[in-house]
Order: sequence, then C-alpha cells, then structure tokens
Amino acid sequence: MKPISRAACLAALITASALCAGDALARVFPFGPRTRGVNDLGNQYVPYHAYMWDLLHGRADGDLFVNWRSGFGSSLLPDLGTYLTSPFAPLVALFPRDEIDLAVYVITVAKLAAAGAAMAWLLLRLRPGRWWVAGALGGSYALCGWAVADAAYNPMWLDGLIAFPLLCLVGEWAIIGRRPVLGVLVVAVAWTANFYTAYMATLGAGLLLLARLLAHSYPVRERLVALRRAALTTVLGMGLAAPVVLVVYFGTLHAYPGRNTVFSAVPWTDLLARLLPATYSFGSPALYVNTAALLLALTLPFNPAVPRRARLVVTVLVVAVVLSFQWGPTHLVWNAFSTPNGSAYRQAFVLCGLLVIAAWWSFAHGIPGRRPLLAASGVLALVVAGASVSGLVAYPWTAPIPVPVLIALAGAATAVVALIVMAAGRPRPRAVACCAVLLVTVQLGQSAGTTALADRMRLAHADDYAPWGARQRDQRDAIARADDWPRQRTEPGREQTVGNDPLLVGGQGAQYYSSMTSDVLSRTLTALGGGWTSRGRSVQSLDNPVTDVLFSVGARVRSPPDPHQRWNPQEGGAPVVTRREVPPLVTVRSAGPVAEFGASAFRNQEKLLGARVYTVPRIRPVTTSPGGTARITASCPAGSEAQLWAPHYWGTARLMDAAPAAGPATAPAAAPATASATASATTSGGESRTPVGRFRADSRPVTKIASMQPLGTVPSSGRVTIELRADKGGAIPDDALGCLDTGRLRESVDRLKATGATEVRVSGHTVTAELPAHARGFAVLAVPRIAGWRCAAGDSAPRPADSYLGLVAVPLAGSSAPTTVSCSFRPPGLRIGALVGGASLLALIVLILIVHGGRPARSSRRKTRQEAPC
Repeated sequence: MKPISRAACLAALITASALCAGDALARVFPFGPRTRGVNDLGNQYVPYHAYMWDLLHGRADGDLFVNWRSGFGSSLLPDLGTYLTSPFAPLVALFPRDEIDLAVYVITVAKLAAAGAAMAWLLLRLRPGRWWVAGALGGSYALCGWAVADAAYNPMWLDGLIAFPLLCLVGEWAIIGRRPVLGVLVVAVAWTANFYTAYMATLGAGLLLLARLLAHSYPVRERLVALRRAALTTVLGMGLAAPVVLVVYFGTLHAYPGRNTVFSAVPWTDLLARLLPATYSFGSPALYVNTAALLLALTLPFNPAVPRRARLVVTVLVVAVVLSFQWGPTHLVWNAFSTPNGSAYRQAFVLCGLLVIAAWWSFAHGIPGRRPLLAASGVLALVVAGASVSGLVAYPWTAPIPVPVLIALAGAATAVVALIVMAAGRPRPRAVACCAVLLVTVQLGQSAGTTALADRMRLAHADDYAPWGARQRDQRDAIARADDWPRQRTEPGREQTVGNDPLLVGGQGAQYYSSMTSDVLSRTLTALGGGWTSRGRSVQSLDNPVTDVLFSVGARVRSPPDPHQRWNPQEGGAPVVTRREVPPLVTVRSAGPVAEFGASAFRNQEKLLGARVYTVPRIRPVTTSPGGTARITASCPAGSEAQLWAPHYWGTARLMDAAPAAGPATAPAAAPATASATASATTSGGESRTPVGRFRADSRPVTKIASMQPLGTVPSSGRVTIELRADKGGAIPDDALGCLDTGRLRESVDRLKATGATEVRVSGHTVTAELPAHARGFAVLAVPRIAGWRCAAGDSAPRPADSYLGLVAVPLAGSSAPTTVSCSFRPPGLRIGALVGGASLLALIVLILIVHGGRPARSSRRKTRQEAPC
C-alpha cells in the first residue's frame, strides 16, 4: 500500500475509533441507553433518511417531486437537496427499516472517516512527509470540535467537512494544470451533497489557493492562469449542481420566514477556550483540533525550515480567518450573507482545516526544533491563560486547575517530547514508533473525551427524542391497517413523537418540519387553528373534525403521550384509530373564496368549508399566570363539541361536567372523536374519562403556538365550564371557545361528497379527478397551494393553479358533461436548473475534448515547474 493510502486509512481508523469511544464513554446510542436524537437529528435527519429508505424500496406515497406524507402534500426535491443528496445517504437502504437510527449513525461515522482520509490525502499532496503524521493530522481535522460538537447531530453538514480538503485538492490541480474534468466533478458533487457548507468550503479552498500562489515565486502570468483554471472549474461544477442548488434556493424563497438574527461576536476568551479539548458551548466556534496539532500549527511562524514567504503568508491567512469570524461584515460573507439561527459559527471547520494544514507545513518542511517549540509553547501558554478566564473551561468537578487546561497541557507536553526525540539527529525507528504510538494515543484520548463531553452537554441543554422502538412500530402498523390513500388520508395523529412523524411511521398528515416548510402551509394551518414550533417551520397535526373534513382525513391515529418526554403524563396504552366520513380529495365550491382569512380560527374553518357550523360565544378574556388556575364559563348548544383555541397559552384545559362523547358514526366506541390526541380517550383499563387538552406555547419571542384542542361534548344544560391550570400561563382570547354542531358538519360532508369528485387518481406528482356534470365554480384540491402546481379542467391548457384560501383551486366552466381536472407539480427552479446544468455539461464535454486533444509534453513541463514545494 502506498504511503498516501496508508495515511488515509490511518486517519479514517483514528476518526472512527475516537468517535465510537467517545460515544461509548457517554453511553449514547448505539453504545448505551441515552439517545443521540438531539434537536434536528431526531426531528429531521432521521425521519428524512427513513423516507429515503421508503423511496429506495418503492414504499413512499409520492415521488422525487411530491411528498404526500407531510404537510398535506409538500415539495420533496428542495428537502432532498437540503438533507439527502449526499453520496452517503443511499446507504440507508442496506439497513432494516427498524434500524434507521443505527443507519444514520453509521453514515455519520463514515462521513467523518471520509473527511479524515481526504485531509490526509491532501496533506501528502501538498508536500511529502511521514505518512503516519499526515494520517494523525487527518484524524485531527475530522475530529475537530466543530465536527463532534456541532455537525455530529447535523450530518448533512459533514459533507462540507469532506468537501474542504477535496476542494483544496482541486485548487492544487488548478495550479499544476492537471485533472480539470475530475476537478469539475468534485466541485459538482460537493455542491450537490450540501451546498450550504460547500459554499463555506469553497471560500476556504479559494483562500488557501491564493495563499499557495503568493507563497511560491510563480510568475504573475502563471498565477493568473491558475486562478482562471480554478474559477472555470468552480463555475462548471456549480453549474452541474444547479438542478439541485437552484431548486433549494427557490424553495427557501417560498419557505416560511425564519427569525432575523443579529450577529454578536463571542468574547475572545471563549474563542480561545474552544481551542482546548473538553470544552463545549453552543454559541461559540468549536476550534479544537487536539493539542499536538495546535502546537505544530503554532510552530509554523517560528520554524526556519519553512521558507519565510510561506511562513508569513500562511500565518497571515490563519490570523485573518480568525479575525473574520469576529467581525460582522465578514461573518455575513462566511454565512452566505445571512446570520444563521442557532450557532453563528458554522464555518469553523474551515479554520480547523487551515490549522491542520499549517501544522503539516511546519512538520513536513522540517521537524520543528527546540526554539520553534519553545516559542510555540509560549504562544500556547498565552492561549491557555486567556482561555482560563472563560467560564467554558470551568465545570463543577474542576479543582484547582480546569480539566480542559490539564488535558491541553498534558497533550502539549507529550507532543513536545515526541517532536524533540524525532528532531534529534537520526532517531532510531523504534523511538519514532514509540513517538507515533504516544501521539496517536493522546490524540484518541483527547478526542474521545471531547466527544463524550459534547454528547452529554447536548443532552443536558437541548431537546432529545427516543430512537425507533415499540411506539413507532405500533403507530406504523396501525396506520398501515387504516391506510386508504388516495381515497382519503390517514393522519398519524396530534400526539407526536418527533417533528416529522409521517416520514417515520407513514400516513398523510399535516405535520411537517423542514427549513423548506412553505409559507402558505404554515399560514393556512395557523389561520385554521393549527399549532407550530421552531418559529413556524415545524407544523403540527390539528385534531379537529372540520379540518379533517377539509383535508379528507378519514382515519386518525390517537396515541398516548410520548413517554420519552418527561413533561408528558405517563398514561401508557396502544394507538387507537378513529374513522370519519369525509369528502374526496377534490371537492367543488360553487362560489369564489373570500379575499382572505380573518382573525377567528373558527370562522376561518367555516369560510373554507362553505357552511356555518360553530357557535362562538363571547367569554371574558383570561390571562393566566404560571402555576395559577382559572375558569371559563359560557353557554353553548347541548350536545355540541367544545373546541378551545388558545394559541399563546401554556397549560392544560378540561371541560367540567362533560357529557358522554358521541364520536363519529364509524369510530370505535373506545375511541370517541372528541378525544384529544393530547389526552387519551380512555384510561389504560378502558374506563372513559374527560379529555384534557394540553397547550404548549409562548409569547415573547413567539417560537411556538398551541394547536386548537377538542375538550369534549357540551352537557345537556348547555353550560360550559372550562378549568385552566397554567404551567407557564398565557392569554385566552375572548373568542377562544367554539362549539361545533356535528349535525351541520355531517350535512356539509354529504353536500361536498355529492358534488365532489367521483374518482381521484394520484400518481407521483400528478392528481386527476373526475367531476360530475354541471360542476361549476372551483374544483378545490385539499392540498396547500405551494408554488409549482399547474392545473387544467377539461380540454383547457394547464396553467398555474389558483388559490382557494390557501388550497389548490381550478376554475370550472359548468360543462354539461363530466369534467376531468388534472394537476401536476414541478418544483420551482427545476427548469432553469436543468438548463444551467445542461449548459455546464456541454461545456464539460468540450473541456474533455480539449484535454484529450491537448499537448501532453507541454503539460508535463509545466507540471515539473509548478510542483515545487512551498
């Protein structure tokens, strides 16, 4: 095996070993009882990988364009481009569906190992040297603080970690004029895998290319030629990725707006602290690369073996990148001119890579002697001293010297001893082997400890979700038995396990969590009384009879509260499926819609339904305080169903003296329709009880709002008394109570069924409906009117669909013959992306012809002249 291959394998082995050892120390999945499903890992990445499994095995309800499971029909390609276009993602198909969490973990380890191997490969291409040092430094890069603390639970970002050394290698090829076609393909794969981190990696690789050109004594003309080659390669590669990148870009334009965040730099002491092992903070840049690699990088400015120009240029580059992290304008450049929600230092992996490259340049030019080591040790001492002031190095068990400082000092001392031994004359092979084992062992210990700390700190400070288990299996089986798509939808239920339950367990529900959650979906469901978290991008299921009718939800799964969440009551029990008569997916409205929704969710439901079905009594507005109780009283028709709409209330609500629930005619007796999905309809023993609505919302800032909740049947007296028990409290508006007339609702269902489609066919991203004769007004498809829908009625030409209060609508002419309505979906940006991609592919073919028809002798001479080491 060649040295470069040995280095890559060593880097991959170090990375995988340290990561698994750290997870085992923290006792997290799959090495212990603690879950890995923190924040978006459990809410987004695992469910999306589960849906990819379904796609690859032909078990998904939609195709690459439409995801029929989420958000009552959402655009899939932007989500694929955001979460699933990595070359590693299809590996989920090799695992059983029930082992989806293990599949995502294996993919995470594989990505990190690949990043380490790519960096080791790059280092030996930059300059020859000891292969085991390159391998160890490759592992240092893959196990950097950013990777184990920030990206390990955002696995899509890890593609950027792999992309950075590969794009730097493309820059090297641009300098020597080699592999232009392969360079284009590398850029294309990097930008397709995850364009967000690929953008940052491209910036970093461009800066390194400039540094390389300045560090060499190249003529100006050759420098310009190299820059031209690099620019052409990058543009063509990005062009090939355009069908994915542009679809994602247009998806963000139509997404529900996120929070506008103002950048605030962290204290310099915190930044210095994150250079040390065993530190953690969500909001600061995770720059750890293990102490030996950091010490080597600090020797670069003082190592006389490195040419002076190279020392100056690379040192200035690293310092400039550090400063750019802390200045607002350059921070925006790194983050594509938008401060991200959450961690503001998502580009930290680029600086970690530059530190590792600086360490390699210093070592490969000549092992630093005592003077460079002494100077670097002094700088490291200043870093440690500055970091010691930060609270990030102090933990309850730290006394009298902070643990991160002790670990850093021990690692630095080990590195100094090993480097002095290796620099002394001609050290014996046995001594060098001992140094290698010592350095790698210390590296493994530091990285495993840092990984374990990050695992435990994330669990202590972030939301977490249980891995696939009996709860999800029971839900999936219940949904599979009830599923009757596309005749009607099967809703996975209000009592969610993660933010994307439909992707995990099946069905066709409202629930949907993505960076691409459409603006129209979020606003439409909010107007109808729906709830959400993550500032509107995590839409929740709405357990309401009217919205079930509006969206053709004929079967609904009601599960007990998720026992993994500590705040939920531990009720136990199995999922129960309730059924309801609903109209087909395509219905007809004889009149045009009103201009827009109003302020009341009950009246908004009636507008979309086309009938008055609620009594909305005025109540006295109530503002509850944390830990307090209050009561609401009102009068409603006896036998109606009480619905409480309190979007900014956090607490519970219970209807006093509720009458026995009637439930829908087709529902099992043990699962009445009035049972809230946030409260079981029966106890574990089967005894019926009054449902309790649980609301979770906040007001300042608004990051979550609560969904409308059913509370039960109004007693024969017509007297409604609702008891509120506040957790964090909040306001109850004066129109919070709606009393649903189930008889009128049944009449509306009969009318919509009589005038609606006689047959509905769904094939991938196309919906076709057969309407009865004389249908006039609007055909309304129970799907959010997201950008990309085109429809036609009869023989008319397809055109962009109309909107009927947020749903897809098609105007009808009232033909005396049955009318066929067809709608198809194409993601915005796909056509222009395909054109750009096609043009780039044509240009690449021309480039291939030029390369094969070129003059190899001249290329060989240029290679010999330009591969001089820096």
